[in-house]
Amino acid sequence: MTDVSVVGAGPNGLAAAVIMARAGLSVRVFEAGATAGGGSRTKELLEPGHRYDVCSAVHPMALASPFFRRFELANRIALTVPEISYAHPLDGGDAGLAYRDLERTVAGLGADGPAFRSLMQPLVERSEDITEFLMSPLFRGYRKPAAALAFGRAALDQGTVLWNRRFSTDKAPALLTGVAAHPVGRMPSLPSAGGGLLLSLLAHTVGWPVPDGGSQAIADAMVRDLQAHGGEVVTGHRVSSLDEVSSSKTVLLDVSPKTLLELAGPRLPGPYARALKRFRYGNAACKVDFILSGPVPWANDGVNRAGTVHLGGRRAELAEAEAQVAAGQHPAKPYVLLSQPSSFDSSRAPAGRHILWTYCHVPAGSTVDMTEAVTAQIERFAPGFRDVVVRSQATTAADLERYNENYVGGDFGGGAVNLWQMAARPVLALNPWQTPLPGVYLCSASTPPGPGVHGMGGFHAAELALRRDHGLPLPDLGTGN
Repeated sequence: MTDVSVVGAGPNGLAAAVIMARAGLSVRVFEAGATAGGGSRTKELLEPGHRYDVCSAVHPMALASPFFRRFELANRIALTVPEISYAHPLDGGDAGLAYRDLERTVAGLGADGPAFRSLMQPLVERSEDITEFLMSPLFRGYRKPAAALAFGRAALDQGTVLWNRRFSTDKAPALLTGVAAHPVGRMPSLPSAGGGLLLSLLAHTVGWPVPDGGSQAIADAMVRDLQAHGGEVVTGHRVSSLDEVSSSKTVLLDVSPKTLLELAGPRLPGPYARALKRFRYGNAACKVDFILSGPVPWANDGVNRAGTVHLGGRRAELAEAEAQVAAGQHPAKPYVLLSQPSSFDSSRAPAGRHILWTYCHVPAGSTVDMTEAVTAQIERFAPGFRDVVVRSQATTAADLERYNENYVGGDFGGGAVNLWQMAARPVLALNPWQTPLPGVYLCSASTPPGPGVHGMGGFHAAELALRRDHGLPLPDLGTGN
C-alpha cells in the first residue's frame, strides 16, 4: 500500500508526485501510455533520427512557473532561449519580431513602437508578481494588487472591440494577436487577451525556452527526482476505477472531468457530478509535422531566429479564422503556430535535415487533415517552402483524443478558456482541486491555472492534500536536496 496514488503522468501529475515524494510519502504514479510525459512527450516520427514533440514544443513557463522555479528546472535540463521569442510574418516580407529585449522589439515596430511599449512596459516591470498572481488561487492572487491592476488594465485594452484604438499600423497588433490566439477561441476576448499578455510579458523577460532533446526532457527530470525520493511510475497501466487506488490515503488525478466521472461512477454526489457534466471543452487542433531538406525559407530573415512563429496575416485575418473555427468551420487560411526546433538543437534531426512542428485550430472532434492549408500558409510567408518538404504527417483532432483522453475532442487545453471557466474550473469552489470524495483531488489542466506545461495544477492540489490529509508543509524542491 502506498500513501499516495497519482493517475496520469503528465506535467501536473508528475509535479504533484514530486511534491508528495519530497514530503516523505510513498508515491506511485499510474500512466496509461508507454512513457511518462503527457503533453511534454518527444518521440521519433516519420523517419529514424527525427525527434518531434508530440504536443508542446516551446515552453514559456519553463523559467517562470512558480513550481519550476522551486524545482530549479533550469539546473536540471538544458534549455535554449532564442533571442527572438516569437515572430509574426506579414505579406510583402515584413514581420513583427518579439525580442527578449523590449526596447529592441519596440524599435522594430515603427510608428506603433511607443504604443506597444506603453502597453507592455508596466507588465514587464511586474513580471514575477503578475506570473505569481495568475498562477495562484484566486484568494491568494489578490495579494498582488498592483500586479492585478496593471494586468487587468492591459487585458481590458486588448480584450474588447476597442483593441485597435492605440495602433495605427498592422505590425504591432498582428504581433499581439498571434500570441493571443494560443488559447482557442473568438477574439477579441478577455481570456484570449489575458493568455496572450502573459505569454508576451514572458517573451520580453525570461524568454520562450526550447528544451534540448525535446519536451520529454522536462518530464524525465521530474521522473528522475520522483524516483530519487522513493516514488515509482507504472506505465502502460490505465486505471479504470477509483477502486484500484482506494488503499491510498491520497489520490491525485491528472485527468479530465469526463474521466473523473468515469473513474468515480456513482460515488460522486449528484450536484458535483452534474457540474462536471456541464463543464465545456474547447475547440481543437490539427497537428502537422514535417521533415525538411533545409530550413524554412522565410521571406523575412529575422523570422529564422525566432523559436516560435505565428502565421495568419493581419489582426483582422486572425480574428476571422478563429471566428470560423468557433462556428464549426475549417478555415481556408487558418491560424498556424509553428516551431523549427532543429535550428536550436542539432540532436533533433540528422545532418542536412530539419524538423518542423506545426498546428492549426479546427473544430472539436475534427477528422480533417489540414496539411494543405497549413502548407499554403507557410508558403505564403516563405516562398519555396514546398520545395524543401521531404515528408509530412498530420494528426487530426480526433487522433489527438485517441492519443490522450484528456484532450477531449482534440482540446489540448483541458477545457474551454472562457470567462466562466476561468473562475469555475471545473467547478466554482474555493479549492477547485478538491473533490467531494475524501482524499481525492483533481490536478489536471481542467483545474486552475489552466492550460500549459507549468505543473501548477499539480502544485496546488499537492499542497492542499499535504495539509489536509497528512498535516505536512510544502517540502523544499531544489536541486540541493
